[in-house]
Amino acid sequence: MRKRRGLASAILGLTLGLLLGFLIQGYKILSSSGHQRLNVYASSIPGSRPLMKPTPRNVPKLDDDEQINSSSTSLVFVGVMTASKYLDSRAKAVYETWGKELPGKIAFFSSENSVVPGNCPDLPLVPLPRVDDTYPPQKKSFMMLQYMWNNYGDRFEWFLRADDDVYVRTDRLEKLLRSVNSNRAMYIGQAGRGNSEEFGLLSLEYDENFCMGGPGVILSRETLRRIVPHVKYCLRHLYTTHEDVELGRCVQKYAGIPCTWSYEMQSILYHNSSGAQAFTGNLKKKEVHRAITLHPVKSPPHMYRLHNYMRGLQIQELQQERLNLHRDMHAMAKHRHSKHYPGDTEILEPFRPINPRELIAGQANRGVAETEPRHDSFEPIGWNDQDFDHDSTHFHFPAPTDASRVKCFGVSAGLCSFKPVTSDEVIPWDFLSRSEYSLGDSNPRRRIHSDVKEGLEDITREVMTSINACSRQRGRIVEERSTLYGYRRVDSYGADTILDLLLVYRKYRGRKVTLPVRRHVYLHQHFTGLEIRETVDGEEVDKERKDQRNDKSLQNIFRGGFLNLNFNFEQEDPVTSKIVHFVLPLSGKYDVFSRFLRNYEEICLTSEERTTLSVILYRHKTEGSFDRTTDLIERLKYKYRGANIDVVPASGTFSRAKALNLGASRLKDNDLMFFVDVDIAFTESALHRIRSNTLLGRQIYFPVVFSRYNPKTVRGGNRGGDVFVVDETSGYWRQFGFGIVSLYKQEYKTVGGFDLSIQGWGKEDVDFYEKVVKSNVKIFRAADRDLVHVYHDVECSKDLPETQWSMCMGTKADTFAGTEALTKMIYENPEILRFAKARRANLTRAAGTKG
Repeated sequence: MRKRRGLASAILGLTLGLLLGFLIQGYKILSSSGHQRLNVYASSIPGSRPLMKPTPRNVPKLDDDEQINSSSTSLVFVGVMTASKYLDSRAKAVYETWGKELPGKIAFFSSENSVVPGNCPDLPLVPLPRVDDTYPPQKKSFMMLQYMWNNYGDRFEWFLRADDDVYVRTDRLEKLLRSVNSNRAMYIGQAGRGNSEEFGLLSLEYDENFCMGGPGVILSRETLRRIVPHVKYCLRHLYTTHEDVELGRCVQKYAGIPCTWSYEMQSILYHNSSGAQAFTGNLKKKEVHRAITLHPVKSPPHMYRLHNYMRGLQIQELQQERLNLHRDMHAMAKHRHSKHYPGDTEILEPFRPINPRELIAGQANRGVAETEPRHDSFEPIGWNDQDFDHDSTHFHFPAPTDASRVKCFGVSAGLCSFKPVTSDEVIPWDFLSRSEYSLGDSNPRRRIHSDVKEGLEDITREVMTSINACSRQRGRIVEERSTLYGYRRVDSYGADTILDLLLVYRKYRGRKVTLPVRRHVYLHQHFTGLEIRETVDGEEVDKERKDQRNDKSLQNIFRGGFLNLNFNFEQEDPVTSKIVHFVLPLSGKYDVFSRFLRNYEEICLTSEERTTLSVILYRHKTEGSFDRTTDLIERLKYKYRGANIDVVPASGTFSRAKALNLGASRLKDNDLMFFVDVDIAFTESALHRIRSNTLLGRQIYFPVVFSRYNPKTVRGGNRGGDVFVVDETSGYWRQFGFGIVSLYKQEYKTVGGFDLSIQGWGKEDVDFYEKVVKSNVKIFRAADRDLVHVYHDVECSKDLPETQWSMCMGTKADTFAGTEALTKMIYENPEILRFAKARRANLTRAAGTKG
């Protein structure tokens, strides 16, 4: 029995041991295969220990059923190489801009001790074990690729290796990647062989290259599958210190493919060689518009700026597409009018021409959809190869279509949309060459203004992009040489432009041809509908907030209306409830101040506007009006017992900077201040704009004031008339005047206030404006026709410093008269012209003698 029991125990033990052994062996096999995918080698030294599994934070996770081509979010996985010191700046900027709009996922790879920054807690960070932030980041690059393959190799079609200073246009990246077969081994980037100093020193064969790392490197899934098993070897056999060169060598050796030899990649994956100054200036350039990636963007604020600009371009493209759809809808409706289909019982409104008077009166828009896009857009005339006559070297553009029998909704592109009925409705064209010639300006010939020049550059760039859209398929490219001349006008439909372009036609397929040509381009930029949104203190008010405000108003009926006998059920308006604190520096000028007080009484006191007035009063050297001024204010305060008007006596010589600073010192940080001059006339609308455009903690309002000319030269000494008449003959806009400003005291302190050392006329406002520009406070500047500077004689003291004296004399000359009045004076008084010619001749003769 003992022998039988011992034999049975042995057999049972052997069986259990074999089962346990098989289980352990199976676990080891699974574990080793898993670790083979997760382990990476610390260095290129033989015998180095494998690393432990990294501990990622916020790394993107995919559902089990989210495989290749199964989702629009699984096209590309982006690995961004960064460093610990850049996680809270560059990496954060990338993640919050284009990183959130990818057709895939993104992760940031840094050193093993890196932690998620506090200012971006959801940043997907992968700290790579046994990897530091030393440069060059060769080890970091290879370890990142291996991590991407081990964890996401079966989930994505494409993998993008990027730096933290590159911007990616995700919509164009998706379009590019979906046009390429991801099942093939692809290694896409801007090909390079080193600069002139490195050429021949990178151990590259004559037919080998590498993809430059800065603008980004795109690898297909097949390419990554081939090279990842050999990462250990590639790290142990480094020939240079350049990470992108060694990656290219590894791809060439184990994937058997070079970087894309394509000249086009220089513009698609664009590298700006200006370094830290790249993309800090004007972004309206063809290099920026046609690129998919832009490198380098060193400053995070410039990354956000670039992202906002690209989103604006996307909005323009969507609005242009929307406008084209409107035109297609109209064309189909017109086609339906011309044909009868069986079963059609709907009676459609017949098309009719638009009367310009109806257009002006707004009657032509009846029935137009309220969702019409608001952005001005244009539709360039198409260009086909059939339009090119090789023998005559002429391009033939289709003539502008007659769109007179259409409505504003979906009106087709053309230069004949607007049909004038009378001669007064004929809109003249402005001629553009080196100068601009316009009949609508008092100066018929003038320089081309910056806004017109910028618009012409935008139009030309978009036209050339449209022309070359299919250049690869047609084997030709058209380049712009220059714009010789053009015409432009603005009518009720939009802006029309005719350009005479000097182009170069290059055909590189078949019989090669290079020809200079001149062609006309006809363009129409269509006006579209308006979109209106309500904002309070810079924040948009949505429908939900409006409903809540209405609900609160109903609650106030029971809470305060009936119980407190208060029948004002409306909630207080957050804009009109703001108190505007006028701060007025004054020295003398009793008659002018009387006019200002009458204006203040009419606008603010009689209508019970929520305003206060602080008069910082200095004693004038010659005009003894100090006591009369205080008596005038006291009489006004007696008349309006609730008026908040104070006189603040100031000692010493008059200084506008010190006066305004004294007035501001009497107010609280959250008080809305309006720095005003005694020569300013204003209306109730101006107060509304002051309240609306000045935002606490965010924005200062610098209105552009309309300044009236000397009435002696404009109206022959007649000072009467409405001061709020705004036209070219009565005054001009003070574009470089910054003395009238509304702001909160909090921003006044943040910016640093006025320079109190400035004495005499002017300069303190320019100095303050420059401080605001350099601060983080936003400036809102716009023309305000309800703020008018009434004319007064300008006295420029010889004791002023040279800069202030020059500014004073310039202002005095500006207020003399407009161009039309000055021209009339010269024609009526020929002696003025003779005097000017003689003076110029004397100055020229004196300069020649002195030389």
